[in-house]
Amino acid sequence: MSKQGRVALVTGGGRGVGRAIALGLAEDGADIAVNYRRDEAAANETVEAIRALGREARCYAASVDDYEADAAMVEAVVRDFGHIDILVNNAGIASRGQSVAETDPAELERVVRIHALGPHQLCQLVLPSMRAQPRGDIVMISSVATLHHSANGAPYSMGKAAMEALAFTLAKEEKRNGIHVNVVAPGLIETEMGRRLMKATAGVDDFRKLDASMPFGHVCSPEEVAAVVRFLVSDAARYVTGEKINVHGGGS
Repeated sequence: MSKQGRVALVTGGGRGVGRAIALGLAEDGADIAVNYRRDEAAANETVEAIRALGREARCYAASVDDYEADAAMVEAVVRDFGHIDILVNNAGIASRGQSVAETDPAELERVVRIHALGPHQLCQLVLPSMRAQPRGDIVMISSVATLHHSANGAPYSMGKAAMEALAFTLAKEEKRNGIHVNVVAPGLIETEMGRRLMKATAGVDDFRKLDASMPFGHVCSPEEVAAVVRFLVSDAARYVTGEKINVHGGGS
């Protein structure tokens, strides 16, 4: 699983799943560029945790739906680290749980831009550096929302479905350049976003109250999602591209 000499850019890497992915890749030997939008303190804490593992890390502020900010970030990461050969498109936001009839058009645009248009432009921006490396990896963090398309979640489901379409298309285009593109789709995860979701939809703010009803007796942890990402960008998955792995305990 060694990733010595590799450089990963993880969007939304300061907290939650992004932080777990960043730390996991660092444990495997990669140097990490931690992207954040607003929480600079959390991003700096993640950077320090990575450095404590003996790896290089820096944080970069950019909203993934801002092309100019993304371009400046990628340029800075390449300047600081020399190249990018792993991109994890993890940054995301929840939609507000409204029906299609009641959804604010501005919300729809914002959610789709974050989940689909931002990853598209980041992939485009990192490809020149990635193509020059022996191997490249792009992982999209999607959601099991694309399996269910539940009511009152159209913006989020639309954004994640478009992200997956991007991944499967890009996998075909970049295979010849040694770039692997895959999707990891978790269900409920023990993060702050997951906590807000469960409080809003079920009135539950303690994950431990949910453990008994979940597969394998617990709510999925960020580290369990990160473990799948670590596998996909490792040599153990050198013959894997264009795939989607659902991390939801087999579904329920």
